Amino acid sequence: MLAGLLDSIYGGISIGAVLLIAALGLAIVFGLMGVINLAHGELMMLGAYTTFVVQNAFKPLGEPWFATYILFAVPIAFLVTALVGLVLERGVIRYLYGRPLETLLATWGVSLILQQFVRSVNWVMIIGIALFVVLFFGALWVLSKRADFQGIRNWAVPILCVLSLGIAFVSGKFLGETFKLAVTKPWFGTQGVDVTAPAWLRGGWLVELSGGSFQLSYVRLFIIGLTILCVAGVYLFLQRSAWGLRIRAVTQNRSMSACLGIPTAKVDAITFAIGSGLAGVAGCAISLLGSVSPNTGQNYVVDTFMVVVVGGVGKLAGTIVAALAIGTVNYLIGSGILALTFAPIKPLLDFFTFFATTSMAKVMIFALIIAFLQVRPGGIFPQKGRSYEL
Repeated sequence: MLAGLLDSIYGGISIGAVLLIAALGLAIVFGLMGVINLAHGELMMLGAYTTFVVQNAFKPLGEPWFATYILFAVPIAFLVTALVGLVLERGVIRYLYGRPLETLLATWGVSLILQQFVRSVNWVMIIGIALFVVLFFGALWVLSKRADFQGIRNWAVPILCVLSLGIAFVSGKFLGETFKLAVTKPWFGTQGVDVTAPAWLRGGWLVELSGGSFQLSYVRLFIIGLTILCVAGVYLFLQRSAWGLRIRAVTQNRSMSACLGIPTAKVDAITFAIGSGLAGVAGCAISLLGSVSPNTGQNYVVDTFMVVVVGGVGKLAGTIVAALAIGTVNYLIGSGILALTFAPIKPLLDFFTFFATTSMAKVMIFALIIAFLQVRPGGIFPQKGRSYEL
């Protein structure tokens, strides 16, 4: 019984570690900009697919190079999703600050676009996107050199957009068929793909106890260690760097920070990129726990928001406590170990047996969080500051 309980706690901590990595960036972004980013789960999904691509790139190299692919996949996943987040912030989010409902709807639309992009992406689409970017932004840059650019901007931008889209579509189709680039075959498709852990992450460390034994999976230990590195990195960045100081200042009082000369727009962009990059690292971690599909992010985004709300918006310590607590309690209830623990007590046995599934465990967690927020609506560590108090 003790071995089973400890094994469930260990599994819950590893799930909480994944939630913590994802929630770190979301907590900073939500606390700083008030943006409800429903595409955060899809950024995790992109990080997971990036890990899959890196794995496939290392496979032909054989050992010992393949054993090191995960060490390259983590920073690459961070960079890819940080770049996507930066484009999202510059292209969509920055026009919607102060309008939370619009940001919620916009990021929900972006999440659907990213899901469909992963299902359908092929060489024709990549060629078309690359051509559109070159043509549209290249033409825009050329026109920006004109003295009367501001006067013609309103009608030039939509015309350039339509022309660039048309040329990119036709050219991509032509090049794809000419060079036989498997124009109709998606790279990933709708089915799930599997990421194989390196040999040194397979298996586990067997712990012997008087009442039995349980295994500490090396993969889950790696995820916990990766989480510790991310938390330490975020803490050092926020507390010891100049940009971290600016982020904390804008979080507490945006208007006063702008008056003191802090470039709030640049702070927003950097913060959103870092938060997106951390989502990519979380995606890299979850790719080691199971198959990756276009819907992978949807399984984690709600739990991630719950971590942010329960921990306290923008609070690193609260995010850590909430992530580990939600992950552990969710795993304990869903695994059925609590039902076995309270087996001698019939009412408790029936209660925990009823919730001893993954879906029903989430219902129980929601109920507990609602009850907690009635007592502490600001979370475990409520936000403080002049702007918050006003």
